[in-house]
Amino acid sequence: MRLVARIPFLFLASRLYGASALGRFASALVMVEFAGQLATLGQKRGLAQKLDESGWSNTGQRPGQVADPDAATHAVADALLVTTVLAVVMSLLIWWFPESMYPRGNFSLAERLLVLSVWVMAVGDIALAALAFRFDVATTVRARAVVEPWTLSITAGLAYFVYPEGGLALAYLASVSAATLVALVALVRTYGLPRRWRPRPIALMRLALRNMPLAGADAVEWGTRKIDVFILRFFIGEAALGIYYFAQQFASLPQKLKSSFEPVLGPVITRNVRTGNMAAIAAQVCQVGFWITAAQTGIALALAIPGAGLMGLGGPAFVQGTAALVFLLIAEVVAATAVVSEAALIYVARMRNLWISLGTIVMQGTLTLGFILAGQAAGLSAVWQAALAALAMALSLATSSLLKSVLLARIVGEPINNWRWGLVWAVVPASLVGALVHCLPEWAEMVLGIPAIIGVYCTMIWRFGFGPEDRVLFRKHSA
Repeated sequence: MRLVARIPFLFLASRLYGASALGRFASALVMVEFAGQLATLGQKRGLAQKLDESGWSNTGQRPGQVADPDAATHAVADALLVTTVLAVVMSLLIWWFPESMYPRGNFSLAERLLVLSVWVMAVGDIALAALAFRFDVATTVRARAVVEPWTLSITAGLAYFVYPEGGLALAYLASVSAATLVALVALVRTYGLPRRWRPRPIALMRLALRNMPLAGADAVEWGTRKIDVFILRFFIGEAALGIYYFAQQFASLPQKLKSSFEPVLGPVITRNVRTGNMAAIAAQVCQVGFWITAAQTGIALALAIPGAGLMGLGGPAFVQGTAALVFLLIAEVVAATAVVSEAALIYVARMRNLWISLGTIVMQGTLTLGFILAGQAAGLSAVWQAALAALAMALSLATSSLLKSVLLARIVGEPINNWRWGLVWAVVPASLVGALVHCLPEWAEMVLGIPAIIGVYCTMIWRFGFGPEDRVLFRKHSA
């Protein structure tokens, strides 16, 4: 749903605004989204543990006596206050130094106002995390997969005829504001307004310090998806960066699948950590890891095989970014083991997980810089230099997956492995179908080929990859 809703935006942004405007937009989003990540202070995942400690279950019922019946609401209010303070500080810093968003100094007033989305985005993330603790993932779907992308596409199209110099920035600000409004309305309905709540500066400082490893892990995990753009904007032009960002939007779809499982996986893991049931943690990580790997692999095949056609939606100049799209999709597939392992490591080995994450991003930054310089020395085009940055991401995330799975296996005393031979039975026939539809015209390759590849892949993975315990995920049970 999110990809379908994003396609009109990508088409409008590339065709109306052009690759250079898209590149400036990508450059600014790196800083804005990074500030939003820091402002949440790891509470997107840490809030689940905080709410669990308040004595309330995921359904909102008290399993036992607690001192404060409003403890859960107060915990959410504390989290929102911490996020607000940090978001304001981050926003002011970026406003005073707009070159952090636009290194070339080329921006309009509306593009500078993009900094306002830091607080809006961070508050929305906290609200959705609190709702996810109550197993309300439907609000996340409405906000992130319906309201946000469609508001972005519609506003971008309308803003071009009113204020083309800053239309993309205004559209993004409108989209995150609409999504956050949906999240906050659902939050108030679920938790209610805080009663008898007062800010507690000392407790809030302790909460901030406690969440520092989580915040670091979140920032590093986000950074592995964005450090390529951060580095590239200093070495390649705005147009080449816009083409790379265009490819990145398609490749980010598999990463969103991980985010869909994370809100529910977190609370389940916290309960098992509290009871010391390490075998259950290993089983859950392996099972969810396979689900994510299987889904990401299927989508990667469906997008990579007709990749030239997808990139061609932006215009003839965008087709040269196909190699970058393929490397980015590979990176998301190999990252699956790391992200699900981290879902447990943040509760059982926070600091060791953080050190591995820091090592991963240092490795990626070093490889990215080295590959870009090597590409320049070899006389490669700017777009191919960007593709090498995507390759650096794939190598770094593969290393992270190996290290984090080994660490988690040692802690829980069980093997951590997302691999199943059923993936081979699904990939081979799907690839053969892709090779056949590759002979069709580009429009037919996308309209007919993508559904055909996904259909064959899903059929085979359901038959040979999924067992009875996996198929429960797709069934509804009566009370």
